This record gives sequence, structure tokens and C-alpha cells, in this order.
Amino acid sequence: MSTVPLQRLARFLCATRAPYQAAVFRIGLAAVVAAFLLREWPHRRVLFGDRSPLSYDMALTLIEQEGTFTVLSWWGGRLWFELVYALTIMAALAVMIGWRTRTMTVLFMVGVMSLENRNTLVGDGGDNIIRIMVIYLVFTRCAEVWSLDARRARAVRARSAEAPADPTGIVLWSVTGALLFWAFGLPPQPGWPLVLWLLWAVHGVWYVVNRRQPRHEVRSVLDDCASMVHNAAMLVIAVQVCLIYSTAGWYKIQGLRWQEGSALHYALHLDYFTPWPWLSAAVAANAVLVLALTYLTVAAQVAFPFTLGSRKVKNVLLAVMIAEHLGIAVLLGIPFLSLIMVVCDAVFLPTALLMRAGTWCRRLPLGRSRRASAAAATPPQQLATPEPARSV
Repeated sequence: MSTVPLQRLARFLCATRAPYQAAVFRIGLAAVVAAFLLREWPHRRVLFGDRSPLSYDMALTLIEQEGTFTVLSWWGGRLWFELVYALTIMAALAVMIGWRTRTMTVLFMVGVMSLENRNTLVGDGGDNIIRIMVIYLVFTRCAEVWSLDARRARAVRARSAEAPADPTGIVLWSVTGALLFWAFGLPPQPGWPLVLWLLWAVHGVWYVVNRRQPRHEVRSVLDDCASMVHNAAMLVIAVQVCLIYSTAGWYKIQGLRWQEGSALHYALHLDYFTPWPWLSAAVAANAVLVLALTYLTVAAQVAFPFTLGSRKVKNVLLAVMIAEHLGIAVLLGIPFLSLIMVVCDAVFLPTALLMRAGTWCRRLPLGRSRRASAAAATPPQQLATPEPARSV
């Protein structure tokens, strides 16, 4: 029996797929969360902190009943809340630029889940999507391109074939280990403590193997496993987006207002969905436009999962969905829900389009100045043989 098909399948599964889509997903998700937390900075204590209508004792009861995870349940004081809030913003910024992405995505996930689960009563659909996506982000190799980690990896390979010591990474790993021991102790309890301990241990094993045996077969096995986990996570993200659209579309079909094409008309007359009253009134006054937008919304959401088999149809409908979300952000005043859906839609963008966008960004004045500085600091013999970036 020929093993060629199995070998091809193994090569397909063990290669990191959609690195540019993962990078856009990382940058967009972190940017949306950072913008949301900065936007709600004046109201942070009312939403998630010590001034929340949901008191600390009531929050503990709700957390216990729902079985959710949040580090804000450890202490109800303002200092602890302010520290978690600030560190979550810092972790989001670090993830966005791709600095120590493996560690920062975990801290980013813990911070976002802690804030969101402190008071789930003030959340909406966008908060639910963010809580889900930050978990998936941890399992992706989202720093292979367009990140400081990728740039550091290229610089390391240009200087030496062997992986050098990484003092910053060792310090981060040691500090996070000490924090885990302080928070959960040993042996780890089932649930999120066990998950966090496993992630910490995997990071340590990866560093030791990459440092001591960079060309050993174990290193290749770990790299292939990481690629397969990445591919599975990207697939789950895509499936999750399809489920969101399909369930939303089919539930809309069952609504009388959506069937008769007047759902958008009523939404445009709600005070909390009209940030620009004159714009909402102008759209609502056009019955044909309201009818068309209402039916287009339902049709696009229901049809989206079925268009993935055709690249051209998918790209057209994807542009329609992104334009629809941006229109909802402006017209109905719910920008963060719309932006997080745009970020999720970016997982389906063509690789060629993303690469052209990256090339265009490098042509900007800031990008040219940085490349010129890097070229001036690099010896000529290294400039002659550039190597592609790999994840770190």
C-alpha cells in the first residue's frame, strides 16, 4: 500500500496555515479590546470594579453559579482591580505588536476573561465573542509575520545558527510560574488552574528543547504539533464565525418583523440605537432602502457559510459583510460589536490581499525609515541572504 497520500496529508497538517490571517486576527482582536478598555476607562469601576451595582459578594455568588473564571474574585479591593485593568491593557498592546506573544496571549486571555466575567450582566453579543476568541488566540501561531517576535527571530538566525539564551523569556516564564504557584499552588486543581499550569509547562519544554536540541527530532515533533494545534484553532475560529452568522440569520427568519422587512425601521427609532438622529431619520424615511437592507442582512448571514466553497463568491459576500458591520457601527452606534465581527471576518480574507496590504504598509514613510535603519545596522553579507520569518 502506497504511503504517499499519508505523507502528503502529514505535510499538509504539519505546515502552519494562514499565518497572515492569524496575524490580522491577533492585531485586530487586541486593538479592539484595548480600544474598548481605554474607552471605558472613566466608567471602569462602575462596570467591573468596586462601584459596580453588582457588589463583590453578589458577583461571587454569580461566578459560583455560572462556573466562570476571574481573578477579580480573589479580592474585591480597588487596588487589585486597577492593577488587573491596567495589566490587561498592557497585555493587549503587547499582543497587538507581537512582543513575547506566547506569554502575552495567555495574560491577555486571563485579563479579558477576568474583567468580562466580573459582571456578565452588562455584556452583549460582542463581549461573548471576545471571551471566546481570546481563548482561541492562545492556541494559534499568530506571531509568524508582522510581529516583533518574527523580527527578533530573523535577527537571531542572521547572527547564528544556534538559538541563543533568552534572558527576557526566562524572566517572564519564572515570574508567571511564581504567580501561578501563589494563586493556585501545587498540585493544580482541575479547571482553569490546570489549563494555565499546562500552558506554562509547555512553554518551558519548548524553550529547553529549542535551546539545547535545536536540530533534534524532538524539536521537529514539537514544531509540527504546534502547527497542528494552530491549524485546528484557525479552523475552529472559522467554524465559530459560521455558527454565529447561521444562527443569527435563521433566528431572524423566524421573526415577523424580519419577514416583512421592517426590522431595521424599528431599530432606527430606538433612542439608544440612534447616535446620529438625523442620519437614522434619513435612512428610515426611505422605505425601499430599509426593506433592501433588512433582507440583505438576513440573506448574507444565512448564505455566508454556504459560500466558502467558492472563493470568488465568498470574497464578494465577505466584502458585503464587512461593509454591513461598518455601517452598523456608524448607524446604530455599536462600534465594538461591529469591529470584533470585522476582525473575525478577516480570517477569511485572501492571503494575496493581505500580502499586498503588508507591502503597501512597508512603503509608507515610517516603514521606509525603519527598513533603512535596519539595513544600515546589518552587515552586507547578511543582507545578501535573507531568510523567511518563523514563529518564536
